[in-house]
Amino acid sequence: MSIRATKSGFAAEAQAKINSKYSEEHAQEVLEWIRELTGEPDNTSGDPDNIYQHLRDGTLLCKLANVMQPGIIKRVQESKMAFKCMENINSFLEAAKTFGVPSQELFQTVDLWERQNLNSVVICLQALGRKASKYGQPSIGPKEAEKNERQFSEEQLRAGDTVISLQYGSNKGANQSGLNFGNTRHM
Repeated sequence: MSIRATKSGFAAEAQAKINSKYSEEHAQEVLEWIRELTGEPDNTSGDPDNIYQHLRDGTLLCKLANVMQPGIIKRVQESKMAFKCMENINSFLEAAKTFGVPSQELFQTVDLWERQNLNSVVICLQALGRKASKYGQPSIGPKEAEKNERQFSEEQLRAGDTVISLQYGSNKGANQSGLNFGNTRHM
C-alpha cells in the first residue's frame, strides 16, 4: 500500500464529502455480482478497503469485461507496476464504453488507483451491471428502459394544433380593476 500525504483544509473537506457518498451496500452488491460472473473475490464485503484491494490492479475488472464479451480486452497486464495496473483500468473503461455505459457514469483511472472516489467506481460497475443482460449475463439493479417509438398520422398530429393546453395558462377571471394608469398616487 502506498503512503499518501494526508489532505488538509479545503481538500480534506472535499474528500470527506466525496467519501460520504460511498455506500457499502451498493459496493457489496457489485462485488457479489462480480463474483457471480468471475468466481472472484471470496470476500464481498462492501468495506472501502476491501473493494479497493480487489479492484486496484484492474485485473479483476478486465476479467469481468472478458466474461461479458470474450476477447474484448486482448491483453491483461499481470504486473503490479503502477503504469501496468493503470493500463488495465483504462482497458476496462474502454470496454465499459463499448458495452454502452454512459460517459457520465464512468470513473477516472485515478479515482480507483489513488482511491480518490470509490463511489464513482461503484456507480460505473452498477451501470455495467444493468447492461449485462444484453450480453447474456445476470444483471444487477433496475431494468433499463427500452426505446418505445410511436408513429402518429398527419391527422393525429394536426388534431393537437387546435387544443389550447392549460399549461399555457388561463386568463379566466382576469379583469382590469385596480389598475390606475395615469392617476396620481394618493397618500
